Amino acid sequence: MSDSRLAEAAHSSFARHETFAPRFGWLHKAYMQVKERPDTFLADDAPVLLGVGKNMANSMRYWSRAFKLTREFYGDDGNSRAMFSYPTWEARWLLDEDGADPYLEEHGSLWLLHWWLLCSRPGAKSWAPSWYVAFQLAPFARFTASDLTQLIVRHVNLSYAEAPVGASIAKDVDCITKMYVPAKRAKGGAPGAFEDLLACPFRELGLMEAVDHPVAGRSEWEFTTGSRISLPDRVVAYACLDYAARTTRGAGSISLARLANEHGAPGRAFRVREPDVAAALERVAATTPGLQVVEAVGQRSLAFTSDPFELAWDVLDAQYDNVRNRPDFPTREEWALAYPKLAEAEAREFKLQDAVEQQLTLIEETQ
Repeated sequence: MSDSRLAEAAHSSFARHETFAPRFGWLHKAYMQVKERPDTFLADDAPVLLGVGKNMANSMRYWSRAFKLTREFYGDDGNSRAMFSYPTWEARWLLDEDGADPYLEEHGSLWLLHWWLLCSRPGAKSWAPSWYVAFQLAPFARFTASDLTQLIVRHVNLSYAEAPVGASIAKDVDCITKMYVPAKRAKGGAPGAFEDLLACPFRELGLMEAVDHPVAGRSEWEFTTGSRISLPDRVVAYACLDYAARTTRGAGSISLARLANEHGAPGRAFRVREPDVAAALERVAATTPGLQVVEAVGQRSLAFTSDPFELAWDVLDAQYDNVRNRPDFPTREEWALAYPKLAEAEAREFKLQDAVEQQLTLIEETQ
């Protein structure tokens, strides 16, 4: 039996970042361009429009998609096989000039993007499988580049019919450490790693750090643990409800143990323990109708009286002074009418998922 968790959660997509971790200003700049020109990343003058080199423009395209800020689909020309980039409603909510945090000045916005990078549901799987393995499937807290690369290779071989070359996965591992390890602690890595760390906002989350005294001749890192002072309670609650919405769109409940420990859950994504998840949820529930932390038969659960997806957005929107109530802010339906290709892109993802399931069946049959 193959371990198909990775294929179910993430598309097979490796080293699309061109070795660049996401930098300050990239996501806002990309959004502002693609909302007017979905062909921005394909244009000959894309580097000029985006103010970066060609490789960085390709990286901006990848990160916009990986953070679920764009979806890609064919243009209006029926003969074209080029994939255009269309901004999602979430991108409009976060990055527009009248959005929640267009310049990502709040740490909570970085935590939110980190969740969007890793989270997965049918029709909106993760485009960062190496990141998913690192945060959701890795059984260790301390690791070398070789350790993490080997783990990703194992999951890839068990999950996809075609595996990428090992060098692509090694590039992902290098990018993961450049993205999250604080600059003053960075050791090793490819040329330019220090520059990337200075420019990457996600290092401020403190999710990883370099080991002070690794074995001679090799760099070593570890995931940090403990309370996340910069992680807002409402972002935790949003992620928990968003996770619950994968399996239900009505009233129900989900255990705190699952939210903290299950593969794909917020606890593993944020590297926080069950007591911290519980404390955040209790504080949010105290001021949120329809949300409650309950206990039965020795198990604590998050109970919700309505669609957890809608409730998640009520909670998150309140964190940012109710962005959706601002003048002329579009509803999801209005945004979908403005960008009908988004629905076609989602439908294409469902078809891709069907193909993946068929491949997984073949893999299992040959083992």
